[in-house]
Amino acid sequence: MYKRIILPLLFRFDAETIHHTVTSLLKFAFAIPGISAISRKLFVLSDPRLERTVFGLTFPNPVGMAAGFDKNAELVSELSDLGFGFVEIGTVTPRPQPGNPRPRLFRLKADGGLINRMGFNNKGVGPAAERLRDFKRNRGNRRVIVGGNIGKNKDTPNENALSDYLTGFQELFDAVDYFVVNVSSPNTPGLRDLQEREPLTRLLTALQTENHRRLNPKPILLKIAPDLTNGQLDDIIAIVTDTGIAGIIATNTTINRDGLATDPATVAQIGAGGVSGRPLRERATEVIRYLHQQSGGAFPIIGVGGIFSAADAQEKLLAGASLVQVYTSFIYEGPGLAIQINQALLAESVTQPGLETRSANRS
Repeated sequence: MYKRIILPLLFRFDAETIHHTVTSLLKFAFAIPGISAISRKLFVLSDPRLERTVFGLTFPNPVGMAAGFDKNAELVSELSDLGFGFVEIGTVTPRPQPGNPRPRLFRLKADGGLINRMGFNNKGVGPAAERLRDFKRNRGNRRVIVGGNIGKNKDTPNENALSDYLTGFQELFDAVDYFVVNVSSPNTPGLRDLQEREPLTRLLTALQTENHRRLNPKPILLKIAPDLTNGQLDDIIAIVTDTGIAGIIATNTTINRDGLATDPATVAQIGAGGVSGRPLRERATEVIRYLHQQSGGAFPIIGVGGIFSAADAQEKLLAGASLVQVYTSFIYEGPGLAIQINQALLAESVTQPGLETRSANRS
């Protein structure tokens, strides 16, 4: 019903407007007594065989919601009730910012993809942290891991970026289970320059120093772009080793437009932005496989990019991912996606070659 009736209706309207409308409707619906319980019965698959212990955290299942969908930590309960084993909020920045001018989110229906140039639009890390603390106080029997994806404000120069990342880390420390350092979005000018070996090593080393001042350090992961060369990926492997961070999220959106089925004139008219969804699937898997093989499985990888089905999730896991995330496919496939993937993983008993049990204290 979702793909035949609801999706065509949603696609009649502006992509970002519909996103905000749907998330508001989700919050309204789940506030009705009994809806959460019904949703958990329909969409949550609880089975010990789905549990994954990765970087010291036990995930109830390996399917998560990627950063970008719940930028301001407003839907963690609802997404948990829709079957996700973990939810990554953000990207959040120290100060609120409106992001890039609209329109900034575009559908590539022929490709099963999106182009976005959102620009880290969010309400700031402080309000997000408070919402997450409130969720922890009132989570009930929900088993869900929460990640915090942190970035810098657009007007913060790269030479001062560390201050922004430290602010995000400090504000969210007691509210999340793991952190993700986002230096790979193509929509903040100059941000990807921080992926170069020297500045990235400095940034991650400083965050790890702050992390290990705490009684219980948190896993820190790095989210990387799919557009890196093999040489740059080799640098990423060395950086993970040198800094001792917990792992990698592969990958963010791509600036590559090759092979799209959408009319080139339409793509050109859309302009700048990162491509997500099906067009990203193959490259994201290549990056995961390369990192896993070249590192000898030395660290966990969360695989994201073009996962529209259980087969797509299995592809990422077999390439070396320990966990997977979705976002664009949730829009195209609907609310049953997480349980469909989890059911298939149980049925197929997929071996996960990238699974690690590296704890936060070892990172």
